Amino acid sequence: MSFSTDVKEELSKISNLADKASVKAEMFGYLNTINVSKENDSIKFSTESEYNINRFNKLLNNLEINIYKIEIIGKSFCITIPKNMSNKLEEKFIDYKITSEENIEKAFIRGAFLGSGSINNPNNKYHMELIVKKLDIAEKILDILENYNIKFKLLKNKNKNNKFWVYSKDGEEISKFLAFVGANSSVIKFEEIRVYRDMRNNVNRIVNCETANLSKTIDAALKQINAINKLKENGIFNKLPENLQEIANLRIENPEASLVELGNMLNEPIGKSGVNYRLKTIIKIAEES
Repeated sequence: MSFSTDVKEELSKISNLADKASVKAEMFGYLNTINVSKENDSIKFSTESEYNINRFNKLLNNLEINIYKIEIIGKSFCITIPKNMSNKLEEKFIDYKITSEENIEKAFIRGAFLGSGSINNPNNKYHMELIVKKLDIAEKILDILENYNIKFKLLKNKNKNNKFWVYSKDGEEISKFLAFVGANSSVIKFEEIRVYRDMRNNVNRIVNCETANLSKTIDAALKQINAINKLKENGIFNKLPENLQEIANLRIENPEASLVELGNMLNEPIGKSGVNYRLKTIIKIAEES
């Protein structure tokens, strides 16, 4: 199963159905997502998760909506609520508002995610999204998340007016979202992957940095050696001051050495900047000769 399916399975098993207010808030979240549609006065919900369809089923029963049809269409589980029951369900949400109690807000967000949310495999990339049908619902989700210091963004479909994406590409924010809606086991798994991925990225950055630095050191050494050889070929080398001849000979003998190492090899050791100055002087003389 995908990571997104695992998260939905865990959320579908949350035992809070005795809390009638939370049940209603969660159903409100479901109903405002793009996977819930109204066709011929019937309400239909589709999902590829068997656990999710069972969750929706339990919420309906809890709300005394007990006449509906469940069927499998292709890879999707579909639940259809006929006209009389769909009208009864809609009546329950006339003028309904999400209150500021934490359990209500969590249930609403959880329902919205179960209704149309998805999360990428964190081994590949960080991306979570919920797709809802109304701008005010998307903004409500953002406001609630913001109140709990969870930062998501909003994207509107420019071609259609009934799709609004609430999303995040930040691993830490996604982890906080999962914890907020109650997917505790998924949080642990997500964090394990995130720690490993961050460590791997840090190692790669260090290796790349060291490789880049090594490449720069080699390029600089080759340029210095070429300049020294040019001065020797032109008979200019022996006319250089002794301090330049000394550092030049050390560079020829130790092409892989760093500037610090060359400085320590001198009869009278000097620092990195002093070595760099002498070698740059040699290069300048070679370019002008």
